Amino acid sequence: MESLKDKIVCITGASSGIGAACAVEFARHGSHLLLSARRKDRIDELANRLKQEYGVRVFSVAMDVMKQATVASMFKSLPPEWQPIDILIPNAGLARGFAKVHEGSLQDWEEMIDTNIKGVLYTTSAVLPGMVERKRGQIILMGSIAGHDVYPSGNVYCGTKYFISALAKGLKMDLLGSGIRVCSVDPGMVQTEFSEVRFHGNRDRAAQTYANTRPLRPEDVAEIVTFCATRPPHVDIHEVIVMSIDQASVHHVHRSVQPGQ
Repeated sequence: MESLKDKIVCITGASSGIGAACAVEFARHGSHLLLSARRKDRIDELANRLKQEYGVRVFSVAMDVMKQATVASMFKSLPPEWQPIDILIPNAGLARGFAKVHEGSLQDWEEMIDTNIKGVLYTTSAVLPGMVERKRGQIILMGSIAGHDVYPSGNVYCGTKYFISALAKGLKMDLLGSGIRVCSVDPGMVQTEFSEVRFHGNRDRAAQTYANTRPLRPEDVAEIVTFCATRPPHVDIHEVIVMSIDQASVHHVHRSVQPGQ
């Protein structure tokens, strides 16, 4: 088992959901955290809590992964002690809209592509050269079961997650022999702000996604991420697909009938 104590872990999109849960889980293991998100108030609040509860070092920074120059500048300007990143989790991602292609929004498409594809590439390309030079490190990509199967009106979002699956495979080939591990964690339905963001703040519509079923919690995914990170150095878990017991595929979700319905 690989110890995570004193490892430097970089997590993007860490202000809520899976990203925030990963930050807590790595802090529990004694890792030092480099956290980024667009919402500076949230990321600072989380950073302060983790410092107090777990005694780890936390460096929090506001960063929009869609802006390549901003991403590159942030990593270049890190204090020397934060430069040797051991584990990168380019978690920032989102879904916008739920429409057929011929009825879709160009703005929604661009935000998903710029965040889920370009943002992951910008972040990875900024951190990876240092890992290659040090001949150690790990990249844990956040995929989705939407990167394995497509569902109606999920077209572009699913396409961005298929990209993550392809990127994970490509990185493993490019980094073969480098000592760097690459893993993709691909969850099914997780109850976070995901659906609220997808439906542009419509909480009632978002709540329908999780109605009468038991989705995964962000903490469930975070525990799997840290499991992948704690394997012995010669063990590289390529891909983990995880769903709740009430989900069998993107198309099959068990929803119990509530009393009175």
